[in-house]
Amino acid sequence: MKYQRRESTAGIPPGSLGLPLIGETLQFMASINSGRGFYDFVRVRRLRYGSCFRTNLFGETHVFVSSTESAKAILNNDGGKFTKRYIRSIAELVGDQSLLCAAHQDHKLIRSRLANLFSTTSLSLIIKHFDELVVQTLSRWEHRSTVVVLDEALEITCKSMCKMLLSLESGHELEILQKEVAQVCEAMLAFPLRLPGTRFYKGLKARKRIINILEKAISGRRRRSSGREAYDEDFLQHMLMEDGKASSEEAHRLTDAEIKDNILTMIIAGQDTTASAITWMVKFLDENQEVLETLRNEQLQVAKKTSHKSYLSLEDLNEMPYASKVVKESLRMASVVPWFPRQALQDCEIEGFKIKRGWNVNIDARSIHVDPVVYNDPNKFNPPRFEDESMPYSFLAFGMGGRSCLGMNMAKAMMLVFLHRLITTYRLLILKARAIV
Repeated sequence: MKYQRRESTAGIPPGSLGLPLIGETLQFMASINSGRGFYDFVRVRRLRYGSCFRTNLFGETHVFVSSTESAKAILNNDGGKFTKRYIRSIAELVGDQSLLCAAHQDHKLIRSRLANLFSTTSLSLIIKHFDELVVQTLSRWEHRSTVVVLDEALEITCKSMCKMLLSLESGHELEILQKEVAQVCEAMLAFPLRLPGTRFYKGLKARKRIINILEKAISGRRRRSSGREAYDEDFLQHMLMEDGKASSEEAHRLTDAEIKDNILTMIIAGQDTTASAITWMVKFLDENQEVLETLRNEQLQVAKKTSHKSYLSLEDLNEMPYASKVVKESLRMASVVPWFPRQALQDCEIEGFKIKRGWNVNIDARSIHVDPVVYNDPNKFNPPRFEDESMPYSFLAFGMGGRSCLGMNMAKAMMLVFLHRLITTYRLLILKARAIV
């Protein structure tokens, strides 16, 4: 109690700082390990304190805000008052040179180098390869009585990202990467203790093994390049070629650390979040048969038009207006990334409350996505709602502003491809819904 009385609470967001040093970290960890998931920690406190509240996690003050006005002010960041800041466990696992963690100026330079990798040409190649993987996977389902959608989606998305980034399609190295990336993902929200046997320690060891694989790949590419051997056309090669151009032009070049951290980040983001979104989408469709039937009619029409082609193209995906709304509505309701973390670089004011320099400020996207003021009947799965123009900063599945997700179009394309092949190949029957957190 003495700990909480030491500072004035005048004008400061309501909430609890919990115990000395550790704050409410134990409650946060308990929610992660419960069947309800880590967002339950935020939900309970939002109901108790309102749309803006503070807590203490891992020894730092965190403020959560959940209005579109606050989202706009923080994500636009016109006054340069905020920077991106993830909790320690995530930051250490993806690396400080990752787009997720890089300082503002470094972030702009790294993002400019990576942006070309998500061009329309690249997206077209990704769609073809992903469609090929989905077709192969679904053909194997024919001989199985049941499948776990999340497990299958994780495998497909991981293979797709490894092919796109590193030209890894099969073999022992791909299997190792899949296993190690899963270990890193499991450690993302673990208590950051570097003790043998803990989830965080295992995650750090897995990260080290992944970085070793990437170091070997980079060294191998450079040897082959110097020997004028043929090279793979993938993201890694593109980054290394751009790196060479930057050196000759005296422009910013990506360091090996930046390349490795961002390849790891892209594998995690492309695999984990996309697979989770696909799984939620399947669940929502099973629960809403009218939507499913409307979607099936659209997709059967697309299938007729594309019957002469082996694989879908970007142009084909553009002919799926209802499916695109299904994807968007799934992303809204699932809110796979439930909040977006920032750190205040100066004292400021949000929603009438004082925010101190150094505090972590989190935009609660999931709360905005289910706000009845923002969305009519928000808990209803209703894809046609997106026929009307949305309120600004009301759809935050990929963030907004200068730090929005670079791979948003790729993620949506993957979801559309999976949706098309699933709907036109099988009838859905969900036997048991497993928790997705």
